[in-house]
Amino acid sequence: MRQDNEKKILLENLKNIADSLVKMYGRNMEVVVHDFEDLKHSLMYISGNLTKRKVGAPVTDLVVKAWRNEGDQVEDIIGYRSTTKEGRILKSSTIFIRDEKRKVVGALCINYDVTDLLGVTYELETLTFTSPNKQVGKSETFASTVTETIDALIEQSVAEIGKQPPSMTIDERVKIIGLLENKGTFLIKGAIDYIATRMGVSKYTIYNYLQKFRANQNANIV
Repeated sequence: MRQDNEKKILLENLKNIADSLVKMYGRNMEVVVHDFEDLKHSLMYISGNLTKRKVGAPVTDLVVKAWRNEGDQVEDIIGYRSTTKEGRILKSSTIFIRDEKRKVVGALCINYDVTDLLGVTYELETLTFTSPNKQVGKSETFASTVTETIDALIEQSVAEIGKQPPSMTIDERVKIIGLLENKGTFLIKGAIDYIATRMGVSKYTIYNYLQKFRANQNANIV
């Protein structure tokens, strides 16, 4: 009974921390409190609205995988990249919450929308360098996973257009798919599903963009 009360107090304190962080950083911040007693409905408090989740939502795949693989020895995951269903880019951190016996009982997850900041970064590069796009594609990413390779190709293509996917017009989205096609991205198994997630659209939309790009290419062939 005492342990349950301590856990309740701990989670209530985390709610206050969540609200304070969102008040401090504003609409681009979201803070979530998870209670691991029921992973299917672990989200017990949310402040902010970046991911459009509600109380009672399940724990995320990344968090549950980390906890399953490392158990109570799991380390906090700080500053990783995540993407909303709309394609907004978040800088995220997961802090595992432990009781007095060091047993993991939940998590405090912090998400910050950096989509617009990335757009500003590109604008600063265009002001700083004579022709930044000439260097696009000339760097090399020493990836340890396939998704890292796809991420690198996406970032190169985004830099060439100068906008993040959520801010792109349909024509610009078709263009970025064309850039990815020309870079050989779709030769990688699973690329379409991953790119769809990054852009916040369905895989069928990616297929449609790809068809439009290929049709335009064929129309330009004399």
